[in-house]
Amino acid sequence: MQLPQHHKPSKPSAATCCSSWIRRSPPPSPPHKKPGGGGGGGRSRYACRLVPLLVLTVYSVFTVLRIPSSNLVVTTADSERVERREDLEALKTHLPSNQNSLEAREETRSVASLPCSAFINGEAGYGEEGVLCCDRSHYRSDVCYLRGDVRTDPSTSSVLLYNAPRGSSSSPEKVRPYTRKFEPSIMSTIDEVTIHPVQGPYNASASAGDGGTLRRRCDVRHPRGVPAVVFSTGGYTGNVYHEFSDGLIPLFVTAQRFAGEVVFVVLEYHYWWVGRYGAVLERLTNYKIVDFRYDRRVHCFDEMIVGLRIHGELVVDPKLMPNGKSIKDFQALLHQGYSRASSSSSSSASPPVPLPLAPPSRPCPRPAKPKLLIFIRKQNRVLLNLPHVVTACRRAGFAPHVMNLRRQTPLPVIHAALASADAMVAVHGAAVTHFLFMRPGSVLLQIVPVGLDWAADAFYGKPAQQLGLEYLEYKVAPEESSLAAEYGLNSTVVRDPSVISSRGWWEMKKVYMDRQNVTVNIKRFGELLKAARTHLKNTTACAAKGTGSGAGAGAALR
Repeated sequence: MQLPQHHKPSKPSAATCCSSWIRRSPPPSPPHKKPGGGGGGGRSRYACRLVPLLVLTVYSVFTVLRIPSSNLVVTTADSERVERREDLEALKTHLPSNQNSLEAREETRSVASLPCSAFINGEAGYGEEGVLCCDRSHYRSDVCYLRGDVRTDPSTSSVLLYNAPRGSSSSPEKVRPYTRKFEPSIMSTIDEVTIHPVQGPYNASASAGDGGTLRRRCDVRHPRGVPAVVFSTGGYTGNVYHEFSDGLIPLFVTAQRFAGEVVFVVLEYHYWWVGRYGAVLERLTNYKIVDFRYDRRVHCFDEMIVGLRIHGELVVDPKLMPNGKSIKDFQALLHQGYSRASSSSSSSASPPVPLPLAPPSRPCPRPAKPKLLIFIRKQNRVLLNLPHVVTACRRAGFAPHVMNLRRQTPLPVIHAALASADAMVAVHGAAVTHFLFMRPGSVLLQIVPVGLDWAADAFYGKPAQQLGLEYLEYKVAPEESSLAAEYGLNSTVVRDPSVISSRGWWEMKKVYMDRQNVTVNIKRFGELLKAARTHLKNTTACAAKGTGSGAGAGAALR
């Protein structure tokens, strides 16, 4: 049907098409084709689409040509500014960028915004601003950090921080610097240290305010940059396991980053403890230890840590250490301190080196019968069929030696015996702690009495594996425990130790640790000895040469 002439649309022009396309209005309706007509309407539609594309292309080329070449070049300074801006933005979201994030944090974050652990671990850097903070987040220990004018006051068992940071609380902080915070009964026996923050400018005639403590002059001013670490040797000190797990290893975790430039201030100081572990302590500090209770002088420092950090039972977690140290580094320190092969001059000059496995390409020669030490107990958890155990060890191809430890047995003697040993057998107890002296690749075989499965694995099994030892367990059967004769083989005490353990540690200790002896099944025990022998044939761990002989080692072996 033909449209009336006055309604017939005119042929659209390119400008009209473009204008309509830019305004995104619907295109005009095309005219109806006449019969036999050409494709003029189709060509118009194609032109309408093509022209805007050409216009956009020309505009893009023109825009690129307008940009000066100098603006396309990023200088090193500009790059650094961009990276720094990225770092600052990352700080706002607490997500550090890949580059320069630590530098940006140090420049932009205030002292008050840093966590206390950053100061304790040495991650916050050193500044002139006074700091007092305490980290009480760990269930094992509280640790406080002080920076500024720090002075001890042994007469009141306190520490004074003069010119305390403004805005900080004026109330004192109280700390019991021992690593068993979860045991109130034992913590109540630990001496408490009170930290008094004293605000305001220094005035020699002024009083400290809190508690009426007078501001006293320094009797001993320690060098700048040499901090103090305050800790207690009370609590369970006297038990070798706790001496390492609660004391020496946490001390290593806290103080080793100072590389000897640190002063130890000890509460409940024991001369025998210093004598027994002096070889370890002198590799952690270059200074004399201060007896906090009986040294009445005022010691002045510019930095102090009160309390010790702890990672777990006989554990040094490299992920929590600022320099990635591990339990192997602590063992290297023990080896350097107690090894008779190292002279005093060489040991002080060279850092401890972890004991390595021998290179696989050069397996070290082993004696025909590897050396095995059997640690025995005298009062509880006694190995009742010890002679049969010794015979079984000999039949399995070992050269067994019975180790009868006494409190006065020198640690260098124990170290010499174990550093040259290939395997160690012991009933669960504190003496198993001496596996720390064994070389990686050696075997620890622990005899686990009834009811002590968890403690055996947590206290010794997992730490031994982290040290690189092959760990084997002999679990005592109910009929092999003396508790079967006392309570009955089918009693709850023997068959379901969890009932007793649910009553608390002390109830569990009284039954399963203090009143139990064991008689191992020799056939079943022999299977573990064969597994240990097979492991030693395949391993390439070398025993220390020349450290297992001599009169000193023979005194403890029979």
